[in-house]
Amino acid sequence: MAIKDLPKEEYILKGHAGCPGCPATIALRTALKALGKKTILIIPASCSAVIQALYPKTAFGVPVLNIAFEASAAAASGVASALKMLGKEDITPVVWAGDGGSYDIGLQALSGALERQTNFIYVCYNNQMYSNTGIQRSGATPFGAWTTTTWTGKREHQKELAEIVMAHHIPYVATATIAYPEDLYNKMRKAKEMKGSRYIEILCPCPPGWRFDMSKTVEMAKLAVETGAWVLFEVINGKVEFTGYSKRILEGKERKPIEEWLKMQGRFRHLKEEDLKEIKRRLDEKWEYYKKMYGKPK
Repeated sequence: MAIKDLPKEEYILKGHAGCPGCPATIALRTALKALGKKTILIIPASCSAVIQALYPKTAFGVPVLNIAFEASAAAASGVASALKMLGKEDITPVVWAGDGGSYDIGLQALSGALERQTNFIYVCYNNQMYSNTGIQRSGATPFGAWTTTTWTGKREHQKELAEIVMAHHIPYVATATIAYPEDLYNKMRKAKEMKGSRYIEILCPCPPGWRFDMSKTVEMAKLAVETGAWVLFEVINGKVEFTGYSKRILEGKERKPIEEWLKMQGRFRHLKEEDLKEIKRRLDEKWEYYKKMYGKPK
């Protein structure tokens, strides 16, 4: 689907409180075009809990349940059960959570909901930190990145939450980013049309947290894919398929140098040579694994 063919309906209304260049708002705008009006959002403590505007008004054109940081997947399980009992199975419960509320604080509830095969879509919009509460490190923060709690650079590598979710053997797992709205839209549509637990993770580069100009949000997301720092794929009933530019890399296209992505972000400006070598080593190792596991046999 081309961008010009996306639905015209808008469910992100005027007056929202997102920052200029906010990737979470861009992502949600596209996601709701795919999901449509019959959607209930379950939002834990996160940027999106603020973006929706101040009570009693809202800038989101669908029902929203705001819930505690750790409880979004559990709350969505309750919403899914209530909809089933009411016979309203054409309404989709969707968790819209950041990486802090998914990788860390909400992981227990998420794993439990997936193990129970809860009929919902869980979306993690990943800005690689706790952005709303002051730019602290999360389990999604990459090695070497500055945050207010890793001000000399994080010394651990990030988790791969999508791969953890894959281990729950749910019907659908996918990754996306705001740089490719058609890809994001199509994956959200696929998820909507399926039943059971579905998980989509969206890379959302955050201008104030990553320290880049707000006009570069989409460019930053695109470069993350082109350098291989972010991978686009989907898993349908256990079958893994790389998509878009990531598929081309898997098939042999050379990745852009990771330095091109890192140098655009103030959070990496302190990197030492040994830090850069470690980042490149880990990235090369990851792609060798992907090619071995999911590439075509030579």
